[in-house]
Amino acid sequence: VQLQASGGGLVQAGGSLRLSCAVSGLTFGNSAIAWFRQAPGKEREGVACIVSDNDDTVYSDSVKGRFTISRHNAENTVYLQMNSPKPEDTAVYYCHAKRILAPRYDLWGQGTQVTVSS
Repeated sequence: VQLQASGGGLVQAGGSLRLSCAVSGLTFGNSAIAWFRQAPGKEREGVACIVSDNDDTVYSDSVKGRFTISRHNAENTVYLQMNSPKPEDTAVYYCHAKRILAPRYDLWGQGTQVTVSS
């Protein structure tokens, strides 16, 4: 059972980057998958969330209109497409999965570093 985040790296401001969160060993349905980020010296904050069964999405105001969260159910993968990133988007990005129905889970993946250069 794990969440595997990948896709981080160095990107120029205004470019694009796609993060992936591969979910394995979990029941994917009736779950919510979210991306969080944590910059040095700051608290971890939610960035985007997608609900598995209806694809409802929620975004933080800081990324709305620039980032897109999506799911590929057949691959059990959630993506975060980062368009027009800004230097203030620099952080370690984490994926989180939660299911409140049985089988319940509340899991964090390891982080992936995103650095946006100006």
